[in-house]
Formats: sequence, structure tokens, C-alpha cells
Amino acid sequence: MTIAIALNTDCINNLDLSPASTVISQLLEDGAIASHEQQLHFEINYSQEPGDPRELSEIPEVRLWFLRLDARYPWLPFLLDWKAGELVRYVAMLVPHQFSEKEGIQYNPEALEIFLMQRIFILSDWFKQQGIPNQFRLKSMAQLLGYDLDDALFEMF
Repeated sequence: MTIAIALNTDCINNLDLSPASTVISQLLEDGAIASHEQQLHFEINYSQEPGDPRELSEIPEVRLWFLRLDARYPWLPFLLDWKAGELVRYVAMLVPHQFSEKEGIQYNPEALEIFLMQRIFILSDWFKQQGIPNQFRLKSMAQLLGYDLDDALFEMF
């Protein structure tokens, strides 16, 4: 079952997180957050001028909204629908990148590495708090972003 968070121009321009907060609060209230793993996606309806070629992740106002969301829910990647590309799109909102017609999205390598390691630490702690097994999930997320994590890393924390 997928769960949608609908965003429009007004909520983005006003940094209004209520569409996301409402949905996420309901998921947390049911007491079984693990049952909502990889079910969340965003339906973004942001007005652009005709002929504006920018992707949503290239629009400063959209990126700022996602930065604010990430500050409030740094463990949100756990809920995103990875198979539908939501994790990659979410990362594009937060990490500097460029688009290539041949190769698609190209993240700044250093920025992506910093983002990924920060997320590994955040999610590892959050998974422990939630009683969710984490090593496989974290390794899968890293692989989706092009990194292989050594098992020894997880022995360090």
C-alpha cells in the first residue's frame, strides 16, 4: 500500500510541513512504524513558468521545503518508496547534483558521501530505538546510492 503526501505551491513557498506532518503523525500513532517501510511517496504540484526547464530538485523553494522536512524527520528515508524512485528524488532535493541526458542524475560525490554517512548514523540509532533490524536496510540504502558498506563499519557503532 502506498501512502501519498500531496504538496502544492503554497505549502512549499510557505515552508508549511503540515501535509507531511499530518501523514507522518498518523503513521507514528498506530505504533507500528515498521509496517509502513518504503510506502511513502510525494505528489508534488508546484507551479512553474511555461518553458521553465528545471527539474523540481533544481528549484530553490522546493529544495528548501525538503531541507526543512529532513531537519524534522531525518529518518524519513525509511518510509520512502525506494522502488518507485522516491529515495533518489529525496536525495536529489538535499544533495547538490547535475543532470546528464546520458547518465541521469549525477550527485556531487563528496556531498553524497557525507549525506549517506550521516543518514547511516541517524537511521542506525533510530532503528535501534524502534527495535528494527538495521544492517541489511542500511546496506541496501547505500547500494541504491552506489556505495558498498563493509560489515566492519556496523561493529563500530
